[in-house]
Amino acid sequence: MTELILFENASKTFETAGGPIHASRDINLSVRKGEFVTLVGPSGCGKSTLLNMIAGIFPPSGGKVLYDGKPVTGYNHNVGYMTQSDHLLPWRSVAGNIAVPLEIAGRSRRQQRETVQELAEMVGLSKFLDSYPSQLSGGMRKRAALARLLAYSPQTLLLDEPFAALDAQLRIRMQMELRNIVQKLEKTILFVTHDLDEAVALADRCAVFSRGPGTIRAILDIPLPRDRDLMRIRHDPDYARMTGRLWDEMAPDIIEQEAY
Repeated sequence: MTELILFENASKTFETAGGPIHASRDINLSVRKGEFVTLVGPSGCGKSTLLNMIAGIFPPSGGKVLYDGKPVTGYNHNVGYMTQSDHLLPWRSVAGNIAVPLEIAGRSRRQQRETVQELAEMVGLSKFLDSYPSQLSGGMRKRAALARLLAYSPQTLLLDEPFAALDAQLRIRMQMELRNIVQKLEKTILFVTHDLDEAVALADRCAVFSRGPGTIRAILDIPLPRDRDLMRIRHDPDYARMTGRLWDEMAPDIIEQEAY
């Protein structure tokens, strides 16, 4: 795999009326093409800031942010971004929501229909294309949002706690579907989560952030097969060992927060 994303001593400071807010500092991270990297750390440590910088929503205050060898100087159209909220348009059906990026891209009606049908089948919503967001369960809404994200074929997916609001069973189902889809489509993933079990279950590598202003404290390789069975992976000794290591890496900040 070749390097696709590079943060080199990247920092971000926001200037506010109350003074500067240092969100992140000296971020050094490279992500290879086709790699699944999870980001964990305390709230406010700069994980979402990192996604925003690679998306081109705002530039770093210091250091470099490169995508495919070039500095990110504006909106990065090679990435797709999904947050905790699905942001589905309530007046549009599932088919209409998935089609939004295709309409913006100027695809023909026939191309839109074919792509929408293909993506709906991929996420298990082919029977619900005429349904509206208010008629869908939480998991189905997430599937629709994921299909819409994939509609314009971004090379990289930036996912900011996309499954945080789901119950444990739905979350595992969505994790399984996400891994299957991204492996089939060979996507690169940066995935923010507060769930350390999720961070290990999904990742090829996991970056651990310190308390804000956040920097990367450790990067752990996850020695699990890429075609892992997420229903059974929790019985794997390597899985238990890696979740334990993540807790150990997070412990200083957890203890510090409690003391504070």
